Amino acid sequence: MEIYASLIKKRRSIRNYRENDVPPSVIYEIIQDCSFAPSAGDRRPWTFIVISDRAMMKRLSDESKINLRARLERDDSPSLLRRYETLLKNDSFNVFYNAPCLVYIGGDPAVRSLTADCACAAVYFMFAATSRGLGTCWIDLGKDIRSEELRREIGMPADFSIVAPLILGYPATIPPPPRRDKPETIHVRRPSGNA
Repeated sequence: MEIYASLIKKRRSIRNYRENDVPPSVIYEIIQDCSFAPSAGDRRPWTFIVISDRAMMKRLSDESKINLRARLERDDSPSLLRRYETLLKNDSFNVFYNAPCLVYIGGDPAVRSLTADCACAAVYFMFAATSRGLGTCWIDLGKDIRSEELRREIGMPADFSIVAPLILGYPATIPPPPRRDKPETIHVRRPSGNA
C-alpha cells in the first residue's frame, strides 16, 4: 500500500527532458504493464503507436498546431484551447516539448468504451513509467493529426482515434507537487435501519 501511495504522489507532468533516448525494451515493458489496465468487458481495445524519431515528432507537432490554429480562427474552439493560442502561433513551440519519445494510445472509435479504456491504459502507462524513473505528460494538443500521409507514415490505421498522446523520457527537472484542493465528495444517506 505504501509503495502504491508513494507512486501516486511521485508522478508529475514532465515537460523538460534530458537528451537520452528511452531504450525500446523499457518502452515495451511499460506497454506490457498496461495490459493489466481495466477495460469494459476486458476487451483491451487499445493500440500503442510509439514514435522515437524527433524529426517525425516535430512534423506531428506542426500538423496538430496547424489544425488547432484553424479551429481558433473558426472560433469554434473550446475556451481551454484559447489559453494556448499564443504558444500555438509560435513556430518554434513543439507541443511535445522536444521529448525523446511519443506514444499514441487509441483505437477503433466504433468501440463504445474506447475513451475510458484508453484513459485507464494511459494512467497505467504513466505510473509504470514513473516506477522506472521516467517522466510522462499527456499532451492533448498533440492529437489533432488529420494528414493521411503522416498517419500512414507512423502506421496509424485510417479508423484510428487518438485518445491519449503521451510523451516519455528521462526528466531534466521534476516540478514540485501541485497544490490540491480537497475533492468534492457527495455523500448518499443510507436508509435508516441499515447497518
